Amino acid sequence: MFYGATPQVFEFAKALRKNMTPAETRLWQELRRNKLGGLRFKAQHPIAHFVADFYCHKARLVIELDGSVHDSLDQIEYDANRTYMLQEFGLTVVRFRNEEVFGCIDEVTRLIATHSPATPCVTPIPADGPPESVRRWSG
Repeated sequence: MFYGATPQVFEFAKALRKNMTPAETRLWQELRRNKLGGLRFKAQHPIAHFVADFYCHKARLVIELDGSVHDSLDQIEYDANRTYMLQEFGLTVVRFRNEEVFGCIDEVTRLIATHSPATPCVTPIPADGPPESVRRWSG
């Protein structure tokens, strides 16, 4: 669902759908065409104050694509915080590099399809709590 997304987040998601990256466009073609064993995705889907690249409600699955912008230390920390917050909603977050989408799309879609709608997989939060950067960011 939307988990309290604001109208501004909906507008931002709409703009992102009109300007998807080449990797997002390529994966979206596969997700729309294949249906991946019953998994139906929405592109650029609002969730709280985030916009997920792709979201499957039935499997509670978020797919994120990462290009080179995600290699900076600040972005790595932001992505970790974002993943933690999405997991707090009980969502599974799976990340792929753009290079994986272009280089081995069949493997990417196979891995996505393993998240059966009948048995959604939830990535557990470590027993000792979130990473220090998340504790610092959220509290």
